Amino acid sequence: MGETVKTGRTGTAPDPEERVELLLRDLRTSRSGLSSREAERRLLHHGPNELQRRGGRRWPKELARQVTHPLALLLWVAAALAWVAGIATVAVAIVVVIVVNAAFAFVQEAQAERAVEALAAYLPHRAKVVRDGREEEVEATRLVPGDLLVIEEGDRVSADARLIDGGVEVDLSSLTGESVPAYRSASLADTGVPLIQARDLVFSGTTCTEGEARAVVFATGMRTELGRIAALSERVGREESPLETQVRKVAWLIALIAVVIGAAFTPVAVFAAGLSLEQAVVFAVALLVGNVPEGLLPVITLALAIGVRGLARRGAVVKRLSAVETLGSTDVICTDKTGTLTENRMRVTAVWTDPGEQPIGTPAGPGNTGPGSAGPDSAAVRALAEAVAACNNAHADAGDGTLGDPTEVALLEAARALGEPPDPARRERQRRRHFHFDPVLKLMSTVDERDGAVWVHTKGAPEALLPLCTAVAEPDGGTVLLTPGRLHRVRERVDAYARQRMRVLAVARRRLEPGRPLPDRREEAERGLTLLGLTAMIDPPRPQVADAVAHCRAAGIRIIVVTGDHPLTAAAVARQVGITGDHPTVVNGEDLDAMSEDDLDALLRGQRELIFSRSSPEAKLRIADALRAEGHVVAMTGDGVNDAPALRRADIGVAMGRSGTDVAREASTMVLTDDDFATIVAAVRAGRQGYDNIRKFICYIFAHSTPEITPAVVFALSGGAVPLPLTVLQLLAFDVGTETLPALALGREPAEPGLMNRPPRRRTESIIRAPMLLRAWLFLGVICAALAMSGFFFVLLRAGWRPGDPTGPGEPLNHAYRQATTMTFLGMITGQIGTAFAARTERVSLRSIGVFSNRLLLWGIAFELALAALFIYTPPFQSLLGTAALTPAMLALTVPFPFVVWGADEIRRWLLRRRAADRRAPPARQPPGSPGGRAAGGAP
Repeated sequence: MGETVKTGRTGTAPDPEERVELLLRDLRTSRSGLSSREAERRLLHHGPNELQRRGGRRWPKELARQVTHPLALLLWVAAALAWVAGIATVAVAIVVVIVVNAAFAFVQEAQAERAVEALAAYLPHRAKVVRDGREEEVEATRLVPGDLLVIEEGDRVSADARLIDGGVEVDLSSLTGESVPAYRSASLADTGVPLIQARDLVFSGTTCTEGEARAVVFATGMRTELGRIAALSERVGREESPLETQVRKVAWLIALIAVVIGAAFTPVAVFAAGLSLEQAVVFAVALLVGNVPEGLLPVITLALAIGVRGLARRGAVVKRLSAVETLGSTDVICTDKTGTLTENRMRVTAVWTDPGEQPIGTPAGPGNTGPGSAGPDSAAVRALAEAVAACNNAHADAGDGTLGDPTEVALLEAARALGEPPDPARRERQRRRHFHFDPVLKLMSTVDERDGAVWVHTKGAPEALLPLCTAVAEPDGGTVLLTPGRLHRVRERVDAYARQRMRVLAVARRRLEPGRPLPDRREEAERGLTLLGLTAMIDPPRPQVADAVAHCRAAGIRIIVVTGDHPLTAAAVARQVGITGDHPTVVNGEDLDAMSEDDLDALLRGQRELIFSRSSPEAKLRIADALRAEGHVVAMTGDGVNDAPALRRADIGVAMGRSGTDVAREASTMVLTDDDFATIVAAVRAGRQGYDNIRKFICYIFAHSTPEITPAVVFALSGGAVPLPLTVLQLLAFDVGTETLPALALGREPAEPGLMNRPPRRRTESIIRAPMLLRAWLFLGVICAALAMSGFFFVLLRAGWRPGDPTGPGEPLNHAYRQATTMTFLGMITGQIGTAFAARTERVSLRSIGVFSNRLLLWGIAFELALAALFIYTPPFQSLLGTAALTPAMLALTVPFPFVVWGADEIRRWLLRRRAADRRAPPARQPPGSPGGRAAGGAP
């Protein structure tokens, strides 16, 4: 943070903290700014004042990644074998499958990226500068080092600059995470401190909330603090998600199985079975295609895309499809405070007058105190509300909201809640004098005419205002002398609010004597004041955060606060929303920087309730890396530029869409369009549900590997005496055509009870485990294969076929053979329907969740049957796939197939539940003195 910024003009690095005259000399400028011609020359040299996004065309690399997936590579091998064997139709069909899979996944990823890139730009479009001796507006991108920048209330700073005149309050939360505006002045020169802490510097991307100043630009574009952090985030590379890693491992497992099976059975087919080379190649292609679940990638992509759209409706825009599943495995959330846990806006929570404290609720709307808001219960409270409404520069916008300095907005809303609706037009009519807020004096005053009298209204820091007060307001509207005892009581209340990390302002007034001239100097106005009371304000937690935190705890998700804010403020908010108890471990930035990696690892392992305050971007990166090295799946939330590097490093970077910066949104994986921390919990729930459903349809897809391979194995082991029961094109039609929609429907299964009460799974946990494979391959798959082959042999034997009889084109049995392969095809589809219902649950009975509760599955099955009819009964597909029309008797044979598969799995699950219940049951109680029982009178 404290490094100097090179201007790029002379190769030197001027120190922005050096004396102003030296800095102006080094930047070759003056207090009157640059000339237009010099500014144009510097623009050519330094380049535009903008952040450089990730350059280059990335789509070729992304598209190449889709077509080189291990499953796709296996299909490329199958296509090459088919082409070499002269089976061009099969080769083309396999290539089409690869291209469709890759294109679909690529388009979904690109659409998700564009959804976030469409969010509003972060940097301002225009800036005020002094050129040729006069003020003018220029495009912010045309600012150059040496320009004299004019900064006024409400402006967003366009470049890093050194103040040379005036003072401003600046909202630095996008860079530091600190929610309270910081005062910056040309008179407050700092040396030897980090740039971000220098009180005479302002930075690109921050906002001026009050005051006016002039500043000389010393850094633009990527040389600014904003650019430095953006560059840091760009250097953090993207890593595979847990799902991508698991799918890749599964793909290599499938490839290994396919190669082993092909290597084992091909010699048998050639030498033992006596097949020709062409038949052996067909056999090898059938084995490869049968082992590769072509529908796996498109179904995963479709399911994740549906999850992305569902999350978008809930307020979460996900940029990467696989992030949906990663959310489900998240076990640590590192959350920022400002703007994430809190609203990033000040709010008055209480006012204190001499009678006592009065809480302030949130007003329901303009001119309306709303439910839970405070109402004036004394003349002193009414007077305080009138004073803060008069001594205020905030104003209502067209949407009935309030604009201006966050503190003044909060005071105006408090006045509204106390029954003093804001009326800026009336306020301006009544105002006679205005003494602007002075950051040195810490006071602001106005002189206003109201109800036939002229009043001085003053607000400011208690330590500055109390010495100017001689009286205090009483409940009935009278005044009483501010004695040392009363003053001590006021200061005790100020200290009590300060201990709660609240910002306290004192409010006072004085009635001017009729006929006396209005004060022209603030010293004349700000004396002999009557203290009306105190206002206590805080950046409040978001209302939904406490419930969201409770859900995270129930789900076994650990929450760590990592913020640039003050440690006491962070601890107070964390305690208020339930993240920590009364005594969390708080580590500030300096202590963290001094820690070794081993110390940090030990701290993260040993302390559950952790708060990291005053954290730099590098510190957030260290924390994310340390957690990920321990095997945790980390979600990092944030909205500021300072969060961007850690957002990119984390497994899930969660940025705010409304209050977040553009740099943070680009670095993130997920953007919360509603800026609601509670949306993260909904996203985690959706991720867990998605993971469960992916397992369901993987089981469903894998269950078909056995019936797909069985025809090729029967063909090979019979030495060609049994013709191939299923052609390669029929196999592709089954894999890609008929199984996709039911598999996708399984991806829409509702969440099972207790989903958010389970602990998070570990990063290394495989999505495919042995019990799933045994169920899919050796139980459901074997049943489906047996049913499909029974249909095949039923048709052939009924037609008079005997092993070894020719069935090729032109042979008498060719039509029966085509019907038999069609019967295998339909038998696999009907068995597939039973598998779909069986895969909906792992342990519980299907009746417990409703047989017909997944309507999309019913529509998918209807589509599957309609598509099967199209393949079987239309001449174009009969010619392409080698199918033939089936008789009613053949169709009737397949009707029980779904019920056989489903029923068998229902029995299996019932046995598993019964066995689990027996293990949980307590042992039978035996009478005292019996064998194994407790002897009478023995010790318990």
